[in-house]
Amino acid sequence: MTIAFKRIDEDNLDAIIELSDKLTENQKKCVASNLYSIAESTVHPNNAYYRAIYLGEEPIGFFMVYIPDEKSIKKGNDKFFLWRFMIVPEHQGKGYGRVVLDRVREMAKEQKYTKLYTSCGMVEDGPYPFYKKYGFNENGEMLGDETVLEIDVR
Repeated sequence: MTIAFKRIDEDNLDAIIELSDKLTENQKKCVASNLYSIAESTVHPNNAYYRAIYLGEEPIGFFMVYIPDEKSIKKGNDKFFLWRFMIVPEHQGKGYGRVVLDRVREMAKEQKYTKLYTSCGMVEDGPYPFYKKYGFNENGEMLGDETVLEIDVR
């Protein structure tokens, strides 16, 4: 089966919101709920790009990227940033996260960015080992209590 990104609409909204409940307690500490993320996107309509992640017809995750615009760049927010990313535990470790990151990196490259950024907390069962294995590296910055990671998209 293939991974697809789908818009969130009235037909799948509840299913995408409910995916957050499937995360482990530690994973829930690492990523805002999908409901919060969708709500937050309305505050940043020019910057937030989000999609549900599907495996065939089954929703298995969610991601949201922050894409800078002229206004945000003037404020210093100039990074193409993987803002939110989650895949339900029963589909973790199967390579789907790597497929999603490959596509997000391609999005950044298409928009002429040279790096993709993300951040994560250092908790047990958190995403840090996954990001490191994929090729992200710490860049020395912190975003609140989260470590900022980056990877080249060239």
